[in-house]
Amino acid sequence: MPYEILEHEADAGVRGIGGTLEEAFCEAARGMFSLMVDLGTVRLERGVPVVVEAETLEVLFVSWLGELLALRDLEGMVFSRFETKIKREGDRWVLEGKAYGEALDLERHKPAVEVKGATYYGVKVREEEGRYIAQCVVDL
Repeated sequence: MPYEILEHEADAGVRGIGGTLEEAFCEAARGMFSLMVDLGTVRLERGVPVVVEAETLEVLFVSWLGELLALRDLEGMVFSRFETKIKREGDRWVLEGKAYGEALDLERHKPAVEVKGATYYGVKVREEEGRYIAQCVVDL
């Protein structure tokens, strides 16, 4: 299973799992957007560049999800496919990627819930038994 939705009292947790750090970040983003819309209804009409940087992988992860939510609001889009490249530059982590999707169509996408933000609650980025896991709680 590439992503999981974790139960949380009032919000929801998202967990991305992948063979690489990049895959885990992308799958967590898919999980977050799956809370909002059926990913199968999202056409890959446009790719939007995303660049974030941070001192730790945990901050990078939360910043990545937060930037995707900002793009959702600014561009009026929903996304279902993601690409990332993560590298260490000096004392910082840098993520360069793309989010693919289309303009939100209320009739076709039938939004379920609105994710307001990614939080640091329960944030973990780690390698475990040969796979990478990136998770946090998102505010609904």
